[in-house]
Amino acid sequence: MLRRLVLSALLIAGAAGHAAELPEPVAKLMQSSGIPPEAAGIIVMRGDTTLISHNPTQSMQPASTMKLFTAMTALEQLGPVFRGRTEFRSGADVVNGVLQGDLILRGGADADLNEDALSHMLQALRNQGIRKIKGDILIDRQLFQPSRPDAGQPPFDEYPWAYYNVIPNAALINTNLLKVEMRSTADKLSLVMMPELDKVSIRSEMKLNDAPCAAWENGWRSPDYTRKGDRIEVILHGSFPKDCIKSTSINVLDSQDYLARLLLAEWRKQGGSLSGEIRDAMPPAADAAPAPTTRLLAEHVSRTLPEVLRDTNKQSDNTLARTVFLSLGSLETDPALGSRPLPPDANQASTAMRAETAIRAWLQQHSIDGNGLVIDNGSGLSRTERATPAQLAGVLQAGLKSLWMPEFMASLPIAATDGTMRRRLKDSPAAQRARLKTGSLTGVIAIAGYVMDANNRPCTVVAILNDPHVANGAGRAVLDALVDWIARTTQP
Repeated sequence: MLRRLVLSALLIAGAAGHAAELPEPVAKLMQSSGIPPEAAGIIVMRGDTTLISHNPTQSMQPASTMKLFTAMTALEQLGPVFRGRTEFRSGADVVNGVLQGDLILRGGADADLNEDALSHMLQALRNQGIRKIKGDILIDRQLFQPSRPDAGQPPFDEYPWAYYNVIPNAALINTNLLKVEMRSTADKLSLVMMPELDKVSIRSEMKLNDAPCAAWENGWRSPDYTRKGDRIEVILHGSFPKDCIKSTSINVLDSQDYLARLLLAEWRKQGGSLSGEIRDAMPPAADAAPAPTTRLLAEHVSRTLPEVLRDTNKQSDNTLARTVFLSLGSLETDPALGSRPLPPDANQASTAMRAETAIRAWLQQHSIDGNGLVIDNGSGLSRTERATPAQLAGVLQAGLKSLWMPEFMASLPIAATDGTMRRRLKDSPAAQRARLKTGSLTGVIAIAGYVMDANNRPCTVVAILNDPHVANGAGRAVLDALVDWIARTTQP
């Protein structure tokens, strides 16, 4: 409580005095771009000294800086050895190479589940002498509730096929992406789709044009698919340059189709056969008898949480962030297994609700005022999520004092070096001396992280702009000017 009062007092004092004044380069760029002062929320602190405090308690759209709430809570609740996991399980016996019943694929928020991991798991079955599955293969996604968070969700924007729009479930594989390689000559376009999926093909309705190869995306239109019986055909639309080679990844298939058809294709490659079908495992009825005991046949575990968070924050990966967020509401760390499911909570049926409760509990433990914070999916890819600059500053200040500070810092993009900051501030003294989580949506641009000043003192910075005039790089220029100013300042 005392720490909360101290931080609040510092911010209020700063807002009332010189700290409310924006640096001249920042103020000039905002004015020339038409970004009004009330559209900005900015805090810069060095230790307990507030250098800038401008609208610190204003509720704003934080975009992907929201990932910092998820990341810090996950590091302190789940810990650095946490891993998601995927399992093959069965309660059936194996007789003469035949599994005499169902095989269960149990999803466990495994952020690294891909076709290679699946292939190794299937090979483990073959190594145990299993060549045929007499029953069905059941896909168990029940770790998350609802088990299909994507079901019934309207598209976030006009690019539902794009990677950043993938909504995870507990058994997401390959982030549900198809990689498509396009090769054109003067009169023909050839396509290759990976990975191979059972009874899934691809064709093009794209017309060849004379545009430069580098401008190929200008002719791209949303792909879709058709279903005829048990066959699926993915269809590409738009136009594509002549004499061009490009590849892209698309999220177009339903995740059950994707996993089931990949699983069957991989199993058959290894000489396996299946008597039944691949289907969703249904949740047990409330009055059902206890589920039969099953044994573990094969497993895959993800990288540790700090490694996953590096990809999450450096690349601003929404799907990974959502997976970590939902893990907060469904899993706890197991030193031997990596993770295990949390006990059910009848008062919080939704996994997202439990995850939000975990974040708010963490904020309370660190005396960070959660009033006005709106949590949707923990990634920032949301029209409803809200946070104040003061709340984000509190998370960053807590990060500096955390046992897992090195892991948290290592997850942030480094200016002029990597991640979403790799092309920014190359000619600034902030290059390689600032670690900043970035965020952007239509009408939103944000940064939150740490910058070393001219005297090599670490400063905490949060800057959010919510205004239509941030488009076309104008907002980014304002934020870069702020970071540059911090890196140059010798202010006591």
